[in-house]
Amino acid sequence: MTTKGEEMRIEGWKVAGAFVLFLLVGVGVGVLLMSITERQMQGEAFPLRIAEVPEDGVDPELWRANFPRHYDSFMRTREDYGRTPYAGSRGDYDKLEANPFRRLAWAGMAFELEYNGIRGHYYSQIDQAQSRRTQERSQPGTCLNCHAAEAPNLIREMGWEEMSRTPYDSLRDKVHFGSSCADCHSPNTMELRISRDAFTNAMERRGVDVSQATRQEMRSYVCAQCHVEYYFRGDDNILTFPWDHGFQVEDIERHFDEYGFADWTHRETGAPMIKIQHPEWELYTTSTHYAAGVACADCHMPYTREGGVKVSDHWIRSPLTNLNNACQTCHSMSESELERRVLTAQTRTAELVAVAEAAITDLIDAIVDAQDAGVSDAALEEARLYHRRSQLRWDFIDAENSTGFHSPQESARILAHSADLARRGVVSARMALADHRAAAAAGASPE
Repeated sequence: MTTKGEEMRIEGWKVAGAFVLFLLVGVGVGVLLMSITERQMQGEAFPLRIAEVPEDGVDPELWRANFPRHYDSFMRTREDYGRTPYAGSRGDYDKLEANPFRRLAWAGMAFELEYNGIRGHYYSQIDQAQSRRTQERSQPGTCLNCHAAEAPNLIREMGWEEMSRTPYDSLRDKVHFGSSCADCHSPNTMELRISRDAFTNAMERRGVDVSQATRQEMRSYVCAQCHVEYYFRGDDNILTFPWDHGFQVEDIERHFDEYGFADWTHRETGAPMIKIQHPEWELYTTSTHYAAGVACADCHMPYTREGGVKVSDHWIRSPLTNLNNACQTCHSMSESELERRVLTAQTRTAELVAVAEAAITDLIDAIVDAQDAGVSDAALEEARLYHRRSQLRWDFIDAENSTGFHSPQESARILAHSADLARRGVVSARMALADHRAAAAAGASPE
């Protein structure tokens, strides 16, 4: 039984405890409010205007003071983080050695000289300048449009036509930076912008006013300035995106056929060929992710929080190296399951690529056999057209840097058509050869 004095002491301890708890809660609330206020101030102060960046300022260092978070992550594109199962960042990866079929496919054009793995955006100008394709083959200045940050400045200085038709070698000393902040951002506000006219022109021909694009659309549009199929049109080598009829491979083929365009004549078959260049944007527009409104940057440059500021990660790389931020924002599943799904799509695409390559190889052999036997060009015209059409489709997927993941079903469709067209070409070439031999055996003129 407690005495009255003991009860008073217990009550005093309770009061003291409540007071201490109240103080601790108060301190906690105060710290929380200070943190919230600090983050709000950080957000309101962003972006800081510490240094003036000129409109023609292409050196990323000029942007560093105003946008340190973006700068630091962008400069990580210098890191060669190695291979993923089908891509990644490794500049010394020889894609011709890895797949000798590519040399056969590109016989007679510059890509048979060198075709290496891709590295980060920091190296876009460096790798182009050091490539055997620009050192051993004559190339136009048009090539700089996507590989050099100085391209817009050169266009303003020289005019687009003059810059495009000027030999690449004459402009080497005028360019020093690969992809840069100015390619995609306004220097004063950091707002996304289009800096390359070829994209704007192509979209205008499709009836799209890029100036009315939403911010989410711009988070893909700035990528589609370069990660696309293109060609050099006319004597001035004007950079042109073949989108007049649409983004699908058949639409692009129709554009080239109507224009009568060929990148080169295949050395083995004599077929007028198209070399497809990294059509990431075009393939992506056929995907489920695109239909859902997902932008390129959502996966390759996902948002991160640094204090009170939300920034897009400018270490632009494969989402497989960053599954947490790149994928789990939308997909509530484990990283191992996400990786499994990606690699399943890529492995199946790679298998179909090999099927198409085998068919195209047989087609090339069939045309060469017919040529060696003396079959005329007229009799081989159909087989050569099949070569052009089948290889264009194979290259559309092989040159696209996701190994089909950007749109798996469309990739499978395209590769199935590639193999089918090649097999039709084999039949056509063999029939032409059979007709030639039959005519020779009958003593008649073969053609």
